[in-house]
Amino acid sequence: MHPLKLAPLMSWREFLDTATAPPTSSNPSSRRISDGWHGATWEEAVELATDGWSLALEETRVTVAELRGRAGLSHAVTLLEPTWDVTGSEVDVGAYLSGVPECMVDAVPRQVSRRGKVITFLVPGGFTHTIAHDVIINRGLALATLCTAIIDAGHSVEVWSGFAGELPLAGHDHRFSGTARVISAGEPLDVGRLIFAVAHPAMLRRLWFGVWDAQPKDVATAMMAGRYGYPPYTLHASDLPEEVTDPYVFPYLTEQDRQWDDLPTALSWGRRMFGELGLLQD
Repeated sequence: MHPLKLAPLMSWREFLDTATAPPTSSNPSSRRISDGWHGATWEEAVELATDGWSLALEETRVTVAELRGRAGLSHAVTLLEPTWDVTGSEVDVGAYLSGVPECMVDAVPRQVSRRGKVITFLVPGGFTHTIAHDVIINRGLALATLCTAIIDAGHSVEVWSGFAGELPLAGHDHRFSGTARVISAGEPLDVGRLIFAVAHPAMLRRLWFGVWDAQPKDVATAMMAGRYGYPPYTLHASDLPEEVTDPYVFPYLTEQDRQWDDLPTALSWGRRMFGELGLLQD
């Protein structure tokens, strides 16, 4: 049996190449005729992964900018900065005693962006087969909104997708895992790609399944026989390359998560998380 931990896929292109490689076992789920559960046909999923998915925004009749507005996310924060002049509300005693004419100080509000921080997200692609499409989409749109707001604030965002779980083999459960970089820090943000990767059911049910279907035959056969694994679909920071430090690892999506039931609630959650990361100042 080959190892069940895949080497990280370092780019979206590498992920697509791996996911679309010929399957090594017969009748893999990634290529089966869709009954709606997959979210798209195999051909549609590959096209959406290549070109991006804007339909999620079209169906909600909003733009990402409007989503940020609904969530209360701002691209800048307001800080009070001191300014010195010959007039002002307070005396800078040190400047006054030094004979500096501009010894009066005022606190002036100014909008600034806090720059230089790289925020790394690791988003589990795994969820149980009963999770509804609209729940997956709501969560993904909230994450995409958060990412665009962070980038607009002058920071860099790196987004990874991962699929991990438990696979029953010879009477024991064995953890499998794989990760793929969706967005690299500093590259122009491809919103369509991001939304597909974090919000479309076919990201898991077509492409991540496709990654495992292309593994050596014994691994691919075991994955298919085990229905591509069972919960917990938890990802760990150690699933990423060693050089990726301090990632924010999202919990995997479960039926008990109610924050994704509707888009306003999902956006509200995104705003709270944005504040917890220290990137939003009320």
